[in-house]
Amino acid sequence: MVRELILLRHGKSDWATETDDFHRPLKDRGKRGAQKIGLWLAQNNQVPDYVLSSPAERAITTAEKACKVMGFNTQKLAQDERVYLATPETLMDVIKSCPGEINRLMVVGHNPGMEMLLSLLTDQPLDIPEDGKLLPTATLAIFRINTTWQDLSANQSPLLTLLRARNLADKFPFPELNSNELRDRPAYYYYQSSVIPYRVHKGEMEVLIIASSSGAHWVFPKGIIDPGLSPQQSAAKEALEEAGVKGRVDDKLLGEYYADKWGAQCHVLVYPMEVTQIIPENKRQEKHRSRKWLSIEQAAQYIENTELLNMLERLSTRLCKG
Repeated sequence: MVRELILLRHGKSDWATETDDFHRPLKDRGKRGAQKIGLWLAQNNQVPDYVLSSPAERAITTAEKACKVMGFNTQKLAQDERVYLATPETLMDVIKSCPGEINRLMVVGHNPGMEMLLSLLTDQPLDIPEDGKLLPTATLAIFRINTTWQDLSANQSPLLTLLRARNLADKFPFPELNSNELRDRPAYYYYQSSVIPYRVHKGEMEVLIIASSSGAHWVFPKGIIDPGLSPQQSAAKEALEEAGVKGRVDDKLLGEYYADKWGAQCHVLVYPMEVTQIIPENKRQEKHRSRKWLSIEQAAQYIENTELLNMLERLSTRLCKG
């Protein structure tokens, strides 16, 4: 059976961030590069069956960004510490240990090991680009593998594709992979979900508001609906990350609205969430966001969005009836 191996070097990392090598994040350019590669793979029917990444932040973020554009559930993304700064020989061992039923494997890793593996696998001499880089950041290589993974060996695999993200278009089609409308971000960015967290405290109903990322105004937890997650699951994930709360998200939609962002409008679905656990302030993921528990009447003084104000009233009515 013919198999395919996709090698993807992580996107451009941010050397300005003061951190160790393992935790170095991607620059925005690196994130876009990963998404552009993911789009190309999806448009060309090259979505992998299995994705394996180095656990380093710049690599795993690259893998996640590419996978989401492809519609690949990131919860199925595998990490292997052996891939971090691996030699080509170690990378070969990692690939050989891949489950036999996998037909298209993608490995996300680092140079110089990835570029050396590229040269090791190919069955023909490679033309060196003018900049001297075979596998710069956010570049993929696709090989045809004519053996099992376990029998993979050097100089036996035809190189089918060698593609740099910087040579791909900067815009993303919306709403489908081959639509004519182009937007600044991948299509899934424009579908979001939110929760209005509530609780009964000392016999009174309260809702939780949080500061926006800029701190300029007050909002409810909201974020992109991640591929592979339901709107409710994504909203609960944002509530934990942004507000530091867990709870039960109602299946029944409270309302919806549109918000301007990334050069277009995002469609936002809003659900009520009964809070069952509050993460202590010192253990919250986004500690920079202030949070306030307020009555619905008080919260209405902070929320600027008219649709959300109407939803607060509907939530109050719904809970009173319940």
